[in-house]
Amino acid sequence: MIERRLTLAEIFLIGGTRVALGMGVGLLLSGRLSNDQRRAAGIALAVVGGLTTIPLALNVLSKGRAADPDIRAAA
Repeated sequence: MIERRLTLAEIFLIGGTRVALGMGVGLLLSGRLSNDQRRAAGIALAVVGGLTTIPLALNVLSKGRAADPDIRAAA
């Protein structure tokens, strides 16, 4: 398993994008608002959640492996 070290701010940003994406999809599927309001809010939240996920994912993937001084590679 690959271990990556993230700051607390990065974890909150990742969680926030998941919330926005989930709320957008939820609004698209719900029926409590009028069709126009629901569609506009749902699409906006889904797009924001999806688009903000891309740079965060690239940032996390580019961090590489976390160095652990207790584990040494076997030669």
